[in-house]
Amino acid sequence: MPYNSEAFGIIIGRERARLGLTQEQLSALAEISRSHLAALESGRKIPRVDTLYKIAEALSFKPSTL
Repeated sequence: MPYNSEAFGIIIGRERARLGLTQEQLSALAEISRSHLAALESGRKIPRVDTLYKIAEALSFKPSTL
């Protein structure tokens, strides 16, 4: 199954909002820049594996969920 960066972006954006986090807050928790998070949420970038793990941890998700 091919990777869908837009679907990934929708999931992290939805979960970030559900937790009441801003992009600035989630990016700080995941130790990435806010602009990088915004690019991931919009589907313009594909996360590296380490970034995916950081975001999953910040959202209290298993990486496989994303």
